[in-house]
Amino acid sequence: MTATPFDAGAEFDRQVRTLLDKGYPELCGLAEEALVELVAPLRQTAVTRAASLAPPTEARVPFVLVITKQLAPAGRAMPLTALKGKPGYVDFEPEDIGRFDAIKELEIPDGPAYLVFDIDRGAETRNVTPDAAMVTITAQGRTPLTVDEGIAFITHHPGSLQKNNCFSLVGSRCGDRRVPALWISKGAPKLGWCWAGNPHTWLGSASCDARAGSSAVPVSA
Repeated sequence: MTATPFDAGAEFDRQVRTLLDKGYPELCGLAEEALVELVAPLRQTAVTRAASLAPPTEARVPFVLVITKQLAPAGRAMPLTALKGKPGYVDFEPEDIGRFDAIKELEIPDGPAYLVFDIDRGAETRNVTPDAAMVTITAQGRTPLTVDEGIAFITHHPGSLQKNNCFSLVGSRCGDRRVPALWISKGAPKLGWCWAGNPHTWLGSASCDARAGSSAVPVSA
C-alpha cells in the first residue's frame, strides 16, 4: 500500500484554524482576519520545507506554527491548551515565567510568528538530565525547544503530551538552574520547571531541526 503523502498546506491551514478556534485573535488583541493575515506569509515556507518530512505522529511532527510571547505570553497561552477538555496552566508567578528567554545558542526568527520544523518530543532523552540532553541534542545538529515553541507544540498536537512521555524546554532559561518543562498534572497540561541537573524517567527534552520566519511577517501587529 502506498503511503498517503503529507499535505503541508492542509496542515498549515489546520493549525491556523486551531489558533482561531482556541481564541488566539482575542489573546493577541487582533481581529481574526488580522491574525490570518499575520501568519499567511509563512504558509509557502511550510509547504516548501515540510514537503519531504514524514506526516505527524505523537512523537514527532513536521512543523508547528509558533505565536511568540510578544503576542501570546505563556501565562495566557497555556490556558488555551487542553487535554480531554482540561485546560492547561502555568505553575510560575506571571512575572517569573516572563523572565525565561531563548538561550543565546538559538537563532529565533524576528517577529511574532514563525515556524519550527521536525519537532521531536525527546523520548530518547528520558531519564537524562536537561544538561546532558543538551549535549546530545547539539551533537545531533538539532536545537532544544523554547517555552513558546513547546506551548505551540501541544496547542497544535495535544496528543504529543502523554503520561511518561513529557518534555523539558531547554531552549528557554532565565539565568538560574531551572529548566521549563511541560507535563501532565491532574489530567491537565502543566508548564512547570525542573532542575537542569535532575533526571526524570517520564521527562525527555524536546528538540527541532530548524526554524524559519518570513520577511513579510511584521515585527508588530
